[in-house]
Amino acid sequence: MCPGHDFKLPKFINHNGGIVKLITRNTDYALRAICYISRNTKVVTVSELVNELGVPKSYMRKILQQLSKTRILESYKGQGGGFKLKASPEKIYLTQVMEVFQGRLGLNGCFLKKDVCPNKGKCLLRKKIILIEETAIKQLKAINIASLLNGWKNGLKKNN
Repeated sequence: MCPGHDFKLPKFINHNGGIVKLITRNTDYALRAICYISRNTKVVTVSELVNELGVPKSYMRKILQQLSKTRILESYKGQGGGFKLKASPEKIYLTQVMEVFQGRLGLNGCFLKKDVCPNKGKCLLRKKIILIEETAIKQLKAINIASLLNGWKNGLKKNN
C-alpha cells in the first residue's frame, strides 16, 4: 500500500528495488541501429543490422519501420534495399528517438494517473520533480547521434 492512500501501487512503479529505465529496449535497439547506419555510406540491410547488433530480425524490422515512418530513416525497397539516415547525425536527437518509442518525455505525471490531480496545488514533491524533469530533458535534448558517435570513437581511443 502507498502511505496515506487506500490503494495498491500501480504496476509501473518498481517498488521491489529494481531499476526504472529511462530508455526502453526499443529505444536502445533503435539508437544502436541508427549509430550503425550512420557509420556506413551505403544502404544497410536488415540482415546486416541483425548480424552486427544481435537483435532478432522481426524485432529489428519493426523498429526500422517505425524509424522510417517517423522520417528518421529512409527506406529503400527491392534488391539492394535497406536503410539510410534521412538527416545527418548532427540533426537526429536522442529525444526524437525516445519519443518515437516511449511517447512524450516526462517525469512529473501523477502516479494516480488522473487528468487533474486533486493535490496539485499543495503537493510537496511536484515542484522538485518539475525541476528535475526540466534539467533532465534539457540534457537529453542536447544529445544527438553525432555526439554519441564521437563518444564511441573517443572511448575506443582511450581503451587502445
